[in-house]
This record gives sequence, structure tokens and C-alpha cells, in this order.
Amino acid sequence: MKGYICASCGVRHTDGADDIDPATMICVPCGPAPKAPPPDMTVHTISLETQVVGLDATKAFDGLTLKERQYALALARADWEGAKICLLQTSPESTPIFCLLQLVFAPQSVAELISSARAKGLRVDEAAKAMCWIAAFYGNVGNYKSFGDTKFVPDLPPPRLELLLLSGAADPAAVHTLWNECRERMYSLPPRQRQIGLGAANGISTYFSANCEEEDATIAGRFLDSIKLSAYNTRLFKSADGVYTVRIASATVASDGDDPVGQLCRHHDFDGKTFIVQRGDYAPLMTRVVAALKDAIPHVADDVQLRMVEKLIMAFDLGSIEEHMNASRIWVTDKGPAVESYIGFIESYRDPSGVRGEWEGFVACVNREVSKKFGVLVDGAEALLQLFPWPKVFEKDTFLRPDFTSLDVLAFGSSGVPAGINIPNYDAIRQSEGFKNVSLGNVLAASYGAGDKPITFVQKDDQAVFKACKSDAFEVQVGIHELLGHGSGKLIHQGTADAAALVDSKTLHPLTKVPITGPFYPVGTSWDSTFGKIASTYEECRAECSGLFLCLEQEVLDIFGHPTQPDAVGGISDIVYVNWLLMVRAGLTGLEFYTPQTKGWRQAHMQARYVILRVLLEAGGGLISLKQMTGADGEPDVEVCLDRCKVSTVGHTAIGAFLLALQTHKSLGDYAAGSTMYNQHAAVPEDMLNLRKIVMARKEPRKLMVQPHLAADADNTVALHVFDQSFVGMVESFAARFPGEDPELLALYHAEKTAVCD
Repeated sequence: MKGYICASCGVRHTDGADDIDPATMICVPCGPAPKAPPPDMTVHTISLETQVVGLDATKAFDGLTLKERQYALALARADWEGAKICLLQTSPESTPIFCLLQLVFAPQSVAELISSARAKGLRVDEAAKAMCWIAAFYGNVGNYKSFGDTKFVPDLPPPRLELLLLSGAADPAAVHTLWNECRERMYSLPPRQRQIGLGAANGISTYFSANCEEEDATIAGRFLDSIKLSAYNTRLFKSADGVYTVRIASATVASDGDDPVGQLCRHHDFDGKTFIVQRGDYAPLMTRVVAALKDAIPHVADDVQLRMVEKLIMAFDLGSIEEHMNASRIWVTDKGPAVESYIGFIESYRDPSGVRGEWEGFVACVNREVSKKFGVLVDGAEALLQLFPWPKVFEKDTFLRPDFTSLDVLAFGSSGVPAGINIPNYDAIRQSEGFKNVSLGNVLAASYGAGDKPITFVQKDDQAVFKACKSDAFEVQVGIHELLGHGSGKLIHQGTADAAALVDSKTLHPLTKVPITGPFYPVGTSWDSTFGKIASTYEECRAECSGLFLCLEQEVLDIFGHPTQPDAVGGISDIVYVNWLLMVRAGLTGLEFYTPQTKGWRQAHMQARYVILRVLLEAGGGLISLKQMTGADGEPDVEVCLDRCKVSTVGHTAIGAFLLALQTHKSLGDYAAGSTMYNQHAAVPEDMLNLRKIVMARKEPRKLMVQPHLAADADNTVALHVFDQSFVGMVESFAARFPGEDPELLALYHAEKTAVCD
């Protein structure tokens, strides 16, 4: 087979002289003594058993007026046009793969294409494997898993996939061109390309040019802080002679201008290095986002939405995070809109250095009935915040009452869809102006059903209660996690009255018991820039601990409609027990997202849950044990054993102490102490590596989620189109959403191909 990269030596083979073992993707010369372990193909392929679920928003959409639907339609188009940026943020090959698939599926139905391929000799199982991979690619908006950051390749030989792609009505020459452009990297699995990471030893990341290492990200971070430019909407490229270019996402291409961003677009000398600040990254896509937002203006509900959309247009046109912050300031004042939305470069989970945001945009309908109980939770938030274990000096002076709603998603343009969100992520706004919490109700309903199969790693006696309470327990956890977890705590900066008060009063450090002297956050820095690549997982851990800690309060359970359970074993309700059991099990299954070769974690939330598992194991007292055994299938297995009677004592004490430590280091900006503590718990010793082998052998595929599609009908009405919950339905949704060809997108790929390919 020619046109592949050996998964061991990384050598490109083009002449077909050397064969390859399709099971390992290793060339014949490397076979006897490979330079690197072969890839685990259970990790790097998508199982045919992967379940596909659909987001049901029909009832919520039916309740919208025509004006609201038109507003949602324009916003959805902005979300999804921007989502193509995720392709360019994921891997070099994601963009040409996307263009190839769109070209192939545009001219005819999926059923017609498969029928034609079957007539040319494609087997049923081959068609199924092809559609499985294609659906996963669309569902992740790229060929790396959005949850776990590992590459996945087609589970059928290239000639068989090529047969399918050439069986339709698309121009064969155009299909061949794109196939030859992406085929090699579509299948390649050398060590560096197996996961997202920064640097030759860790992985690939198109937030950076391929020649960047961690030290490049570090000096760039210090440079950006020095000129007070946020990294959220940037990428970093380094030339062969060591000159750095900071590329800012914007519709505007011209680097000069009188606006604040334009004034920074020039050459800078910093610490012996040359930096060029340049805007216009993703310019054609950002232009489409701006155009869609302009189309939303005639349909806004009020002046608040108008001002918000106008600020978003300025932000994306100029590449200004400051204007995006201004839009966010207006957005947090838009309480309870019928159509909720947020858009931009938001979460930094996929940037290996933890400061650059992935594109994300959503539009959703408010579920007012479910939102009522979240409103009650907000009503009680001030009292509940006082139950946290940290001193008042580490809590905001005034609780900024947020909007907390349950939403049914109409469109979520990004690589993945979360169950809940607390935004905006800007510290300056969250700390002093406010934020919003959203629980994505139709995502919860689609993703967290129990199913009929036994739950892995859960004891037989716990199976029934786990399945019965899983969804309700997770709703409680998400509610606390978003509102009281992410919504709590104060950041203390150098030179502020808060810092001076702590030092002058000789307030004792809660952990060391000596007077606090700092270090505090340097002026101009943020949580993300200070805690860097551990910021996301550290904060998710703090929020998850908040959920465990406060779910033990009956007043919280009452809000969610779970009254006192008089006969509760161990004095805690089934909801609380299952919530804790969910977390402990997630900590165990989180080992799937640890890479032993690089000793790195690939998913912020799962690392956080593993850290919590380690904390609870270290608490001792018989609270938790991981019982290794032989499963019913004769293979090694493990069961999570959680002593229900000790959750409210040993468990509560352990989580409280850990929460205090997490918040103390966060409030004081003490990266040295905070990272040392967190990384100690995140370490994976030999006994956990042994458990990881069992987890990997029994891991289950993550669900794919088919979203509906908003479209304007001929009579100027707006319709919500839904698709079958299947691999085919996923493909059909993207064929409906985007045209068959996008020359501008492909041109962006070609312009940066040389820089981002390793």
C-alpha cells in the first residue's frame, strides 16, 4: 500500500515498495524492531457499537414566534460558519477531509451513494465502517476526538474507502485531488500524530506552527501579557529564523488601524526575540460570521440584544477581545431571553498551553418550566456560598446574581457539546459584573440515559439505583458545578485593596497558618495566564468538588425536587450516593484519557475526576476501595466500592479540605503551590497504570450527537429539520448544513499547510 506514514518510524512511503501491516500501521522494515510501540487501534478507531443520539428541540422551537425563529436562524448560521474554524484548530488534515466529504455527499443522498458503492463491490461491513468514521469526523468537527484529543482513523483500508468516495455523482477529478491531499495523514499514526499536544515529543496542535515547543508558548505568553493582548483568539507561528507571528482571528485583514488591536499590529522586540502581531486569521470565515450577525439585527428582541450583537460584530471584525468582553457585559444583563446565545473563542481545553480559545457558538430556546428550579437555586445561592470551607476573604464581596436557565439547544457549532456552561470566562467580568449559567436540558436527556446494559465498574447491588438516579444526580451536580462551583471565589491581584488588607491584617494562611504575604496575581494577568495549561482542569476539579460538597445539603436537593429520604441508608439519599458514585467511577474511567508514553492527560474534566478519586482514596477510613476481580467473561475486572455510610463523614471532610486548598491557591494566585499539589494528585502510579489496562479493555465508545438544522423555507418561514439518530443521519445533517464546495476554506488550509504539518 503506498501513500502512508509508518506509525513507528514516521517515514513517509510513497513508492509502494514497502508494505504495511494494516493492523499496526507499521512498515515491514520496522516490523521486527519498531522504534515506537504500535498504536492501540481500539483507541484510534471508532467502534461500530457507537451510539448516535439526537438533540430534540422540537417542542421548544414550536413555542417561538417567527421573529424569534429568524433571530435564531441568523445566529445558528454564525455559529456553524465559525465552527469551520475548529477544523483549522484541530489538525492540518481536518480541513481537506471536510472538503472531500462535503464534495462527495452533496450531489446525492447517502443511501444512493452507498447503493452505488455496493454495486461496485463494497461490502456491507465496509460501508458501515466508512459511515461510522465519517459520522465521527463530523461529530467531532475534525479527526481528533473532542473528548480525549486522540486521533481516529478509518477502520478499513484506503482503497476501500476510496471506492465509496468515488461511487457518487461528484466530479471524480475533484474527488481524486482532495483524496490525494488528505489520504496520507488521514491514516497516519506515528507517535506525534496520535494525540493533540505541543512539541515534537508530545503531539500536534495547529494553535501553533509545527516547530513550536513549550518554551515558545511560554515566551509568547509573557510577550502577550507585556502588551496586554489576550491569547484567546490567537495562534502562534514561528519562522525558520525564529521570528514569531501572533495571528489574531478577525474579518479585517489589514494589520494597520487606529483601533487598539490595529495599533499593536506591528513588529515588537521582546526578550531578545522578534514578534509580529498580525490580524486576519480565518478572515473569510470571520467575515461570514459577521455577515450572519448583521442579518440577526432586524430580529433582535430589544435594545439589549441589539447592543450585544453590534459589539460582537465589532469584536469579530477587528479581532478585539476587549469588544467581545463588552458584548459579554451586555449579554449578562439580558435576563431570560426566549432565544439564548453565546459565541466566540471560548474554552481553552484543547490548547496544550491552556490559554487559546476554541471556536464555540450556540443558540437555544429557554425551557421555562425546568428553569424555575434553577431560579430557586440562585435565590438560595448567597446562603449556600457560606457553607464552603474557605474564609470570607476568598469569596466575592457581593454575590452577583446570575441568570440560570435550562436550554434546549437548536445549534451548537463546535467540536463538542457540553451539558452545562458557566460564562463568560473573563475574570474581570465574572468577578465584578456577573455571569450566566446554562444547563443544556436536551443534551442531558440525550447523553445521560442509563440504557439496558450493565454499567461497567459498578457493583451488582448498585446497578439498579445507579440507573434509576443517574440522570437526576447528574442534573444536581451540573447545577451546583456551574452556579456555585464556577460562580464562586475571588481572585486577589497585586496592588489592590484586597491584597493590602490581607497583608496589613496579618491574616493567617488557611493551610500554612502563617501570615499571608502573597504571591497574588501580577497586574494584567488572569487565572488562565497565571495557571496556564493546568488552569482548565484545576478549575473543573474545583467545580466538581463543589458539587460533591454541597449535594449533601438537603436544601439543595429540595430545590431539585428530591425530598428527604427517611429510610436512606447511611443517612444520605439515593441521589447523593449515586452522585458520589458517578464521580468516583468517572475518576476510574478517566484513566482512558491518560497517555503513559507522554505522562500527559488529554481531557481536563476526566483528569479532574481522577484527581478527586485519588483524594478520596487517600482519605482512607474505608470510604472507597477498587476491588480487582475476574469478570463474568473471564477477563480482569474492577468494581468501585463506595461505603455509603462514610460519605457524609470521611468523604465530606476530605472533599472540604481539598476544596479549601484549591480555593486558597486560586485566590492567592499561588501557581507554585497550587500546581505542585494538583500534579501530585494527578500522577498515575504503577497500581493505577495496572487498573488502566482493565479500563482500556472495557472502555465504551462515547455517543455521537446529531443536531437539528435551522433553515429558511420558501415562504420566509423558518423550519427545524431533524435527522435520523444514526451514522447516516449525522452525515445528512452536515450535507444539509453546508454546501458541497468551499474554496475559501480550502485556500486557508493551503496557505498554512507548510507551517502546521510536522
